[in-house]
Amino acid sequence: MSRTTRLSRGTEAIELGFVEREATPEFAMKLGIQVHLAGLSLSNTTSVLEELGVERARSTVHNWVHKADLQPGEDRSPNQVAVDETMIRLNGTWHWLYMAVDPDTNDVLHTKLQPTRNHYTAKDFFRELVEKHDIDNSLFLVDGHASLHDACRYYSLRFRMAKHGNRNSVERVFREVKRRTQAFSNSFSNAHIRTADDWLKSFAFAWNMLI
Repeated sequence: MSRTTRLSRGTEAIELGFVEREATPEFAMKLGIQVHLAGLSLSNTTSVLEELGVERARSTVHNWVHKADLQPGEDRSPNQVAVDETMIRLNGTWHWLYMAVDPDTNDVLHTKLQPTRNHYTAKDFFRELVEKHDIDNSLFLVDGHASLHDACRYYSLRFRMAKHGNRNSVERVFREVKRRTQAFSNSFSNAHIRTADDWLKSFAFAWNMLI
């Protein structure tokens, strides 16, 4: 799929049902959400909008992204699922980001930000993943952490330890997440974990649709 096709599909997939008394033209709101999630900082996004004659504050664009409630689609049936966790900083405190990726498409299936990493948070992530997708017959590619193994066993999912190969797909997404959160630290400045979790789900939507 070409980048142009992905960009077009991404814009169409952005729904603005949250809009009530917003004076901004719909096309400008969708463009602002799209280019920010595709990689532009909030400052650069507002500059793009200004070129279209639409002047909005960075906080306004941030609110558009948050209220749009974007996240990866559901009901996928992947042959394999690469699962991993990584640490990201939020308000000076480290949190754990869980992520599942389809190695065949590099699409993100699900993300969840947790305050810690243990057997409970792993099972909580897998519970949501099982509810969202048809993965009973999928093979899970995981690292050596026991909590991921236990979560797979708890939900009767097939899994295999893997450090390279198809599991590298999730590492590519993690690298981009870390680049974005480090470069645009204002995205998480003074943010609650729920707000950061929503932003990460929006990022996953953009990764699937726009990247």
